[in-house]
Amino acid sequence: MNKSPIGVFDSGIGGLTVLKAIIELMPFEDTVYLGDTARVPYGTKSEATVVRYSLQNAAFLRSFGVKLIVAACNTASAYALGPLQEALDIPVIGVIEPGSAAALSATDSGKIGVIGTEGTISSRAYRDVIKAGNPQAQVSERACPLFVPLVEEGFLSTEATDIIATHYLGEFKDHNIDTLVLGCTHYPLLKETISRVMGKGVRLIDSAEATATEVKRLLVEKNLEKCEDGKATEHRFFVTDSPSRFVSVGRIFFGDHLPAPKQIDISKQDN
Repeated sequence: MNKSPIGVFDSGIGGLTVLKAIIELMPFEDTVYLGDTARVPYGTKSEATVVRYSLQNAAFLRSFGVKLIVAACNTASAYALGPLQEALDIPVIGVIEPGSAAALSATDSGKIGVIGTEGTISSRAYRDVIKAGNPQAQVSERACPLFVPLVEEGFLSTEATDIIATHYLGEFKDHNIDTLVLGCTHYPLLKETISRVMGKGVRLIDSAEATATEVKRLLVEKNLEKCEDGKATEHRFFVTDSPSRFVSVGRIFFGDHLPAPKQIDISKQDN
């Protein structure tokens, strides 16, 4: 039994959807979460900057002796997964490959849609992974930049949200997709609205759930899982700025039991 915690980092708050899925699937595991709220969003940053931030985040998590790191940010997964895996001697997974694999398993027609931030979509990371898994797949992509502020303002199911979702997702109707990947950790909170706009014939792929499943598979494969030992689990939270906002907005993602995080200065972290 490996009692070391699982490390999770995100550009801010959205990665809490991944953390929540991990905790629900593996209730005996301890975790350390870092939200880089001082430098959010990553979706508009250059590849070099995202890689540098990600390496710093990973170095901070390594200081807790984590046994596995999850890059819960789609943009970090797109740009920095390779550099992270090269730099670290522990498993590192992102959210793109698990989400893509889940989409390929779910689709009947091979016509798959992907929505995400501008950075994630422009990286073409989902397209590349999906096409590598099935060269015949037809992938349609769309950046949906207004979805993140809608979620963080709590506008999960409003008339305004419906109007914006209809605007973003309308073009997928012409592509006859049967599967849609929610390629941003904020987007699962908009499942109800997105499902209503897309219709019952389109399966929604939550990369948070798919990532949690991959984390469990890796821990079992490498004999790193922690089993029940009668002790309470420990979930630690850190941010690089605005702890109070992290709690107020984060509870939309994680629930009312989200504790106050500790603020740290990530710029002093060696990578």
